[in-house]
Amino acid sequence: MPTPRQTVESILAHADIKLDGDHPWDIQLHNEETLRRTLAHGSLGFGEAYMDGWWDCDDLEEMLTRVFCAKLHETVGMTSAAAASLKARIINPWRKSQSHKIGEHHYDIGNDLYKAMLDKRMVYTCGYWKDAPTLDEAQEAKLDLVCRKIGLKQGMTVLDIGGGWGSFAKFAAEKYGARVTAITVSKEQVALGQALCKGLPIEIRLQDYRDVEGTFDRIVSLGMFEHVGYKNYALFMHKVHDLLKDDGLFLLHTIGANRSRTSNNPWIEKYIFPNSMLPSIAQIGRAIEKRFVMEDWHNFGCDYVLTLRAWHANIEAAWGSLSATRYDKRFRRMWRFYLLSSAATFRSRSNQLWQVVLSKEGVPSGYRAIR
Repeated sequence: MPTPRQTVESILAHADIKLDGDHPWDIQLHNEETLRRTLAHGSLGFGEAYMDGWWDCDDLEEMLTRVFCAKLHETVGMTSAAAASLKARIINPWRKSQSHKIGEHHYDIGNDLYKAMLDKRMVYTCGYWKDAPTLDEAQEAKLDLVCRKIGLKQGMTVLDIGGGWGSFAKFAAEKYGARVTAITVSKEQVALGQALCKGLPIEIRLQDYRDVEGTFDRIVSLGMFEHVGYKNYALFMHKVHDLLKDDGLFLLHTIGANRSRTSNNPWIEKYIFPNSMLPSIAQIGRAIEKRFVMEDWHNFGCDYVLTLRAWHANIEAAWGSLSATRYDKRFRRMWRFYLLSSAATFRSRSNQLWQVVLSKEGVPSGYRAIR
């Protein structure tokens, strides 16, 4: 019977990765128990071992890209993934009573962390790098792209489902004269967002999307749909349909998966985004059928690689100025693994970034795609 090391070396060979090798993408082991932990628990055990300092890699993004391209993550530790999928099927972790969990666990970590990591507008979604040389410019280009895609005009009412720190709301109000209602489940986002948007025709609420009332000329959701859950996709689209005026447009900006799933990566689920999952084209399609006309579907997932690298560079440069008590060594290794493993999923084309424009009955003269 092969040893754990021989088993792991055989698996890694498919991606030209070695244990204690000379390439920057090779894994340097500090604790041999990493191997058993990974074989038993897959991505969860592998990520936890990195957090605990049991292994290192000079080029973590490259190594993980090789892992995803070779689909090694699908051959190890499938028991953890299967258990997560079964749990999601039995219960609904995305029910309204649980919607606060993601806010408390992730978005309320600390505004100081996000100020250090993000661009000057604090946009926590993929930038649009088509003609942008910097993160600040890429995020402004993305916000402007959204406004142009929905045909935003002076005085229009807009609902921003997800809201963040008010980055889109502030841009839409300042540049296009819109009146924006932004909702989020993060208390910290509400507090800072209200301060950043003071004096503008913007209302930022701590509110679940299921509780919103009224009608709006335009609706956007930027990076929130990943927290809706497959059991609620139809409910979400039904709610948006009710809130959108008959001649309105809805823009959905979401990370997407190539295959339909019912749960998330176990490590991401436990440490970064609890109660989250990525939708597939089929899952979105089923949810919008009989409710919307799909006017445009735009994929610029590779732009997320540049965005995540910029966030990683910003936060690595800022650790010295952030509290080592609040963000200890294990947290910093966790955060590095989160950002670089995410970049690897987009480099390997395992994950996508979609902007989907929807109308209720179809734009009468036809929708002209904007890029």
